[in-house]
Order: sequence, then C-alpha cells, then structure tokens
Amino acid sequence: MSVQGYEPRTGKAFGDPIPSTSDSGVGEIVDAAAQAFPAWSGLASAERGAVLERLADALDAESELLISTADSETALGVPRLTVELKRTTNQLRLFASVLAEGSYREATIDSPNPDIIPPRPNLRRILQPLGVVAVFSASNFPFAFSVAGGDTASALAAGCPVVVKAHSAHPQTSQETARVVASVLPQGVFGIIYGTEAGRVLVRHPLVKAVGFTGSTSGGRALFDLAQGRPEPIPFYGELGSVNPVVVLPSAAANRSAELATGFAQSLTMGVGQFCTNPGLVFAPSSVVDAFAEAVGGVGGGAMLTERMRDSYESTVDSLSAHPSVRLVATGSDSDGGWSVTPRLYQVSLKDFLADKEKLTEECFGPAGIVVTFDDPADLPEVLRTLEGSLTATVHADPDDHDLAASVLEEIRRFAGRLVFNAWPTGVAVSWAMHHGGPWPATTSPLHTSVGATSIRRWLAPVTYQSWPDALLPPELQDANPLGIPRREDGVLITP
Repeated sequence: MSVQGYEPRTGKAFGDPIPSTSDSGVGEIVDAAAQAFPAWSGLASAERGAVLERLADALDAESELLISTADSETALGVPRLTVELKRTTNQLRLFASVLAEGSYREATIDSPNPDIIPPRPNLRRILQPLGVVAVFSASNFPFAFSVAGGDTASALAAGCPVVVKAHSAHPQTSQETARVVASVLPQGVFGIIYGTEAGRVLVRHPLVKAVGFTGSTSGGRALFDLAQGRPEPIPFYGELGSVNPVVVLPSAAANRSAELATGFAQSLTMGVGQFCTNPGLVFAPSSVVDAFAEAVGGVGGGAMLTERMRDSYESTVDSLSAHPSVRLVATGSDSDGGWSVTPRLYQVSLKDFLADKEKLTEECFGPAGIVVTFDDPADLPEVLRTLEGSLTATVHADPDDHDLAASVLEEIRRFAGRLVFNAWPTGVAVSWAMHHGGPWPATTSPLHTSVGATSIRRWLAPVTYQSWPDALLPPELQDANPLGIPRREDGVLITP
C-alpha cells in the first residue's frame, strides 16, 4: 500500500507514491520519540525556544519549494499558501516567546502554615510535559495545521516529541516539510508516518500519551473512541465540524446589505469554502437575500482538495436542492477541470428550518451556505438555543440593534468558542487571547484551543511537590526563581 498525491486542478497523479508505514515502522518511530523525551523535555525552555526559532528560519528558507509543491497538491494558490507558510513559521516564533515568558508552566507556591485547619505543608505546583504526542494533519491547511503546524509547534514547545500522521491529500508537501523539520530537531524528537491504518496503530501505541487531530467529525470520532478505548485512555484533542452561525440583525440588514453581502460571499468561498470557520448558516431578514444571492452568484468556484471532498460537496448540495422547503437562490460561476465545484446559496424560512433542523445544520464542507430568514428577531434566541457546538458565532448589528444583540449574545456564548461582531469568522489570529474551539461537535474538548499561545496547555499535566528541599525542585519552583518567570505565591500573582 502507498499514498499517492494528486493535482486537484486536473485530477492527475502528482509525484511518486509514498509507501504506507508498516505497523513495525510506526513502533520504531514512536520508540525513538519516547527515547528522545527525557532529553527534549529536560532542555531549558529558552533552549527549546531557540530550536523553534531555527526551525522557523529553516522553513522560511525552503519556502519556494514548499509552496510550489503544496500548490500542485492542493490547488489553494500561491498567494494563499505564501501567507499560510508565514503563519506557520510565525506560530513557531510565538511559542519561542511563550517559552521565554514562562507563565505557561503555571508555577504556583503555597508556603507552609501549621496554624490553619487543616495544616498546610510547603506545596509547589507546576505543569510538566505528557510525553509523545501524535498529530494528525489537516487536509485544508497543508502548512498551518499539518506537519509543522500548530499542534506540532505547541507540543514541541511543551517538551513533547511529536509523531505526525501525514494527510493523504498532500503527501509530497508533508514529506518535504518533514525533511526540513527533521534536519533541525534532535534525533527522535520528530517523526512522520503515512497511511490510514498507520494512524490507527499510532493512536493505539502505549507510548503515545496524547493526540491532536483536525478533520472530519466521523474520522475524529473514530479516533477519539480508539484513544478512549485503550487500556490506558489518553487525551484526544480533536477539532471537528462546525457550521459557524451568523446573525444579521434588522438595522444592519437595512443599512449595510450590500456591504454584508460582499463580505459574506468572500468569506463563504474563501479557499473554495474549505475552512473550518466557513459561515455556512446565516439568520437574517428576508430583505438581504437578493443582495446575498447577487454576491454569491458573482463569484467563481474552484478545485477542492480531493475527489472525495468534491463528491461529498456535490451530494450535499444535491440533497439541499431537492429539499421541499429549501430554495436555491444563487449559483456561482463554473470552474472547469479536475475536482472543481461551484458556489451555491440556499434560502429557508425560520419555521421550515426548525422543522428539519438536524438536516439543515449538517456541515457542508465547501462554498455553500443557507440563509434562514426570520420576520421577528424576537424569535431568534429560542432558535439559537437549540444549536449544537460551533467554533464561532457571529453577530452583525448597528447601534439600534444593540438590545437585540445582547439577547443573541446570551445564547451564542453558550455554544461557540469565538464570538465575532461585525466581521466574518474566516481567518484566525495566532495570539495569546485566541480561542479556537467549542463544544461538541466542534471539538472533543471545549476547555482547550488548537490555535494561540494557550494551546500548549493540552500537552501539559500538573504535578505538586510537597515539602521537597529547594535544591531538588525544578528551577521554576525554587525560592530564588532563577528563570525570572511569573509565579503565583500564596495566592498573589507575582511578575518579576
């Protein structure tokens, strides 16, 4: 068995097939990662950060080859891939700064106090790396959520060796990226495997201590169940499906319909709709439908990443077109060749949406969206209360809408991880405050983010040292605080 890449614009094979990794091959790579764990996790944070900086520089130096390879395998376009690779190297540099700052260790000290009940000994708590982390690459982000992407960067920063399962949609890109990563990192700290069955073997390996995944709900759920069904269950951090509902309130609709329509069409069709934050569901007054339809009708389609994704998209839009309560209001211009699709926009009333909500809230991976029209915005909170977890939820409102927006906010903040106001959800900043997550089925763990500085928290677990002599404590917990990191001491956060 092997993994073959293809050119989505033509459907033709690209590059030589890469052999699938055997069970024994997976075992050898994981064993090497486990052997590398003590030394990698034992490096001072600043030293690990310096390695991440060198890795970012090495990827930037190979940008021309990486981008051209990825464009052939994904058809995402050189401009988009150039930005994505820079985002990837900037993620690595962000985690170097996270390591230098030091608060990610959550160093906490409680001084002994024999006079309280119960008496308190000398307690010192810190987060420590879990061990080998398995990372499953995403199809739609061949750099930022793949071999050297956010899960890999955050796990390496935490002190965990990483074994990546390459995505079958871009094996040549994965291979070239892995070559660069392996040239910088110490032996065993990074490994890569190929093939669907190899991924299952990886999750079951007893030396793997956590998994990061970005992909479909069905694929993620299968691997999540595998991780939980092991003799030693392990954390599985999956980013899965999301419809990213948008609410357009009446004054915004009346005052800015053309502007909103343009923004929506651009967001819906960005990357041929292959974004996890694609705004697939819009609640709006019927007055905006014509403007939205005109905007979507004026944009072109493009090639999807794989033939399977193309077929799934066509099956979904065919089903929507055949739905008795759903009306097709716009079709974008054709895009010829390969695995190309055309954008589509549908309309359904709020009443009919509620009558078949389960079907109409299924994620359509691609450039298709549904406008759910309402007459009375007072009906929205009750409807929004029934929606499942999502990565984002968006509100478009003018000042006259703010009372309504407040009632909408009360509902969306319960099911979405990022709440967007007067903007569109596509595009995720990589920063300290970003949360890219949400309740099921958006992710398997709403407590954590897969983007931003705090994504490192997934690969760390707490340990408390009780009554240990200062010389035997990690530097982060020693009295002198030799690394000069922020610490909470007797309940007070102290920043040197």
